[in-house]
Amino acid sequence: MACDNNCSSCKDKCEKKDFRVPLKEGSKVKKVIGVISGKGGVGKSLVTSMMAARVQKDGYRAAVLDADITGPSIPTAFGVGQEKATSGSRSKADGTLDEFIKPVVSAKGVQLMSMNFLLTNETDPVIWRGPVIAGAVKQFWTDVMWDDVDFMFVDCPPGTGDVPLTVFQSLPIDGIIIVSSPQQLVRVIVEKAVNMANIMKIPVLGLVENMSYVKCPDCSKEIKIFGESNIDNIAKDFDLKVLARLPISREISVSIDNGEVEELNLTELDECANTVESLLSK
Repeated sequence: MACDNNCSSCKDKCEKKDFRVPLKEGSKVKKVIGVISGKGGVGKSLVTSMMAARVQKDGYRAAVLDADITGPSIPTAFGVGQEKATSGSRSKADGTLDEFIKPVVSAKGVQLMSMNFLLTNETDPVIWRGPVIAGAVKQFWTDVMWDDVDFMFVDCPPGTGDVPLTVFQSLPIDGIIIVSSPQQLVRVIVEKAVNMANIMKIPVLGLVENMSYVKCPDCSKEIKIFGESNIDNIAKDFDLKVLARLPISREISVSIDNGEVEELNLTELDECANTVESLLSK
């Protein structure tokens, strides 16, 4: 029977395996935060890019490992969609060369690695099967020279399939942020993500609700165009914190489209940033 990593329900007397892969020698990453969602289109990459930009602005060294191999959007958010990753090498003690990949660095210093940096054209499709995609994600960890990173955010593709499983098993994840939207349907999707994290014994830092409301430009009233949110009930049921409620905003949309995520300054992310940054003291 295939292992689901849930040792409490297993009758086999096997020794639990450690599937984590080593970081590139010479790299340094202190904390790794996974950003996940149970379905696509809820703003997972938006939250990933904004959080990386925010902690960098707060004086920490941030990085993004874009694990969404077939649908990367991190390069666009940071305005580096046309950049290409370059290689480097150094001499080892035995005289051989140690080769590595250099991450692309944003205007404000965020280190980035995405599949688009390796393609001839950013619109070239990546038509790979799951195991090959999972292997690429691991190589972003093992082959890239990450320079003294305080917080690495891993932008996972939606769902609970091969790549999120690879991230959870292969990387030393310190916690995850689950991104959702207000629709009632999302409850089931969020529960799947929470349950997967619990099975894999990965701490859930909290929930971020995107597209939570629209603020009226005249009276500043919050208009909930998707109806009343269910996020508080979900958080209560799973004993989790709601870290942020993000509005539908023209400013956010235009900034992301123009590659200017680092210019955003949202107070709505204060608690989320504080929660992540507190991990360095643990």
